[in-house]
Amino acid sequence: MLTAIAIDDESYALEVIKSHASKVPFLEIQHYFTNAIEALEYLKSHPVHLVFLDINMPDISGIDLAELLPKDIQVIFTTAYEDFAVKGFELDALDYLLKPFAFSRFLKSCQKAEEWFSLQPDHQKTFLFVKTVDGTFKVLFDELLYCESQGNYVNFQLQDQKIVSRMTLSQLEQELPSYFIRTHRSFLANPKLVNRMERHQLHLKGHTVPISSTYLEAIQEAFKNS
Repeated sequence: MLTAIAIDDESYALEVIKSHASKVPFLEIQHYFTNAIEALEYLKSHPVHLVFLDINMPDISGIDLAELLPKDIQVIFTTAYEDFAVKGFELDALDYLLKPFAFSRFLKSCQKAEEWFSLQPDHQKTFLFVKTVDGTFKVLFDELLYCESQGNYVNFQLQDQKIVSRMTLSQLEQELPSYFIRTHRSFLANPKLVNRMERHQLHLKGHTVPISSTYLEAIQEAFKNS
């Protein structure tokens, strides 16, 4: 799931994006802003993958705003001015949507973003955005001890807190780096944070994770080759 916000000083333009986004199953736009400064403040505590960003805005242009965004956020520019296209791509924007854009063009841009994120190699992925009832959290893989499935939810056990998100462990497995290992049908563990391994459990920073016989051989092999 791609998470995003949209920034445009015209409410009508945001309504168009909202309508298009509602038809894209893998996109969730968390907030819509007519004020760019408020959007910047929002991003400090609500990380997202994407920003749909108008260019010609009062107070600060979309071009200038893009340079202030965190480097791990990708930008799709939306503007009625074709002349800005070159500058937009100089900033490594993922795409440039020229208003008025149809749903088919919007969808193509979203697919491009989805493909870009999916192609990032594991060694470049250092975190995962996790949606909870309290908002979206940035989970660093280096701090993630293990994940536990509980029905339709997954518990993310970090070194200093636990986060609960509605998803399946199978879905999560596709999002995590390949070095995370399945120890049990309900558990995925980070082998980099394992302190000790026993036949029936792993010890990770004061926590234990069960090992089922189904996965024991694969786990032993993984640690043998690490």
